[in-house]
Amino acid sequence: MKAFFKKILILLVIASIIGVTAFSSLGFLVSLYEGTPEKADVIIVLGGDDGLRVKQGGELYKAGYAPNILVTGIDSRYYKPSQPNWRERRLLDIGVPEQAILVDIRSETTWEEAMNSVETMTEKGWEKAIVVSDPPHMFRLHHTWKRAVEDSPKKIILISTQPEWWDPLFWWSNKTSYRFVVSELQKNLYYAVVHF
Repeated sequence: MKAFFKKILILLVIASIIGVTAFSSLGFLVSLYEGTPEKADVIIVLGGDDGLRVKQGGELYKAGYAPNILVTGIDSRYYKPSQPNWRERRLLDIGVPEQAILVDIRSETTWEEAMNSVETMTEKGWEKAIVVSDPPHMFRLHHTWKRAVEDSPKKIILISTQPEWWDPLFWWSNKTSYRFVVSELQKNLYYAVVHF
C-alpha cells in the first residue's frame, strides 16, 4: 500500500512540475516570432496602441529601416484626413514627414489589418514590411501574417515594443501582462478555428 501512495505522490509532483512549467512558459509562447529589423519598404504600426507602437515605428523610420509608415486600426467614424489623429501627430512630432505616413481606416481586427495591409503593399509595389505590435501579440501575428502573404513573395518582419509591464517569465505577476496573455490565448484559439 505504501508503494502505491508513493507512486501517486510522485505522479502528483511530476504533474505539478509540468503544470507550473506550462503555465510559466505561456508568456514565452505568445511572444514567439519577434524578428530583427531589416531594411523594408514600409513599417506597419498596428492599432490598439497606447503610444508604444507609434514610438517604436517612428524610431525604426528615423533609423532608416523603411521610407513609409502605414498606421492601421484608426476608427473611420472619427477620422478626418485634414486633422491628423494623435498617432499621426506623434509620428510627426518624432520627425516622420507627413508624406511618409499612410492611414488605414478600414481595419477593425488583426485579421483585417493583415489582409488590408497586404492589399496596400500590393498596390504600392512593396515587397517587405516591418510590423510593429506588443510582445504578447507575436504568436497570433506570425500565423495571421503568414496566411496573409501565403503564395506571394512578400516578407513580413515582426518587431515588438518593449513595454515596462512585459516579462515573459513572470507574465502572471503583472495585471496588464496577465490580461494580455489570457486574452491572446483566447484569440489564438478563435483564430485557429476561424482563420488558420
